[in-house]
Amino acid sequence: MSKLDSEALARRLAELADSKGATEIVALDMRKLVSYTDFLVICTARNERQAKAIADEVRVRLKQDFELLPRGVDGEGAIGWIVLDFLDAVLHVFTPEARQRYQLEDLWHEALRLELQVAQNGVRGHLYGAAHG
Repeated sequence: MSKLDSEALARRLAELADSKGATEIVALDMRKLVSYTDFLVICTARNERQAKAIADEVRVRLKQDFELLPRGVDGEGAIGWIVLDFLDAVLHVFTPEARQRYQLEDLWHEALRLELQVAQNGVRGHLYGAAHG
């Protein structure tokens, strides 16, 4: 087990979301903009069931691989938005309707984006392809 720095954690959150079929995954570098986190990772799930599956996968894998648990979890009811706060990086899992409503990328438009190796243009990423052959 090794410790993840904040950028590696953000990348791992994106990879895990991708592995469960999330789309429109972005990681915003917040280090020069806010003091409460280094990165926001934002993704879209098809529906609330998939959003829960993404959040569950992230929790299980980060606990298993790094003994890391979120410091806070919010939105696991039927609101279309789940937040997992790992302090250095925060994962936001939205349904399409909620993502359109809250528009976090527009709110933080000045944030730099990390280049991610995840699904692009509707094509699943390498992790999804390996798991779903």
